[in-house]
Amino acid sequence: MYPRVGVMNKRGWVRIFEAFIAVLLITLALLVLLNQGYFRKGEDTSKIYDAEISILREIQTTDSLREEVLAIDEGSLPAIWGEGFPANTKTKITAATPSYLNCEATICTTDDACTYSGSVNDRGIYAKSTLITASLTQGFKPRQLKIFCWLK
Repeated sequence: MYPRVGVMNKRGWVRIFEAFIAVLLITLALLVLLNQGYFRKGEDTSKIYDAEISILREIQTTDSLREEVLAIDEGSLPAIWGEGFPANTKTKITAATPSYLNCEATICTTDDACTYSGSVNDRGIYAKSTLITASLTQGFKPRQLKIFCWLK
């Protein structure tokens, strides 16, 4: 005798459901494995930006460093890291840079794009900028200080 039609249909649906769940689990496992690098990169990004913001705020709030940045003649801008960059500001940036980063900076006018002049590595460069606008002795001569950092 033949099995009843209803029993055969139930077994077929159970097998289809099991196969669907198996494919779904395998797909989820692969996605998790592939995206682990992406999530770690996001953690590094926020850590790097926090370090850059800290360095820039320190320069903004230190009167002598702000004076040094504003003292650069407009004809000498942009002041690139290796060429004409203020010595005390450079020392402060180097000292405040975390051990896992390399950082350089550029000072330019507020109209300038203030781009990075060095060679770009394959890991990417993270950039933040701030305005240094006035001091008691220099008056209003706004400058843009842009810091570029990358992982060692």
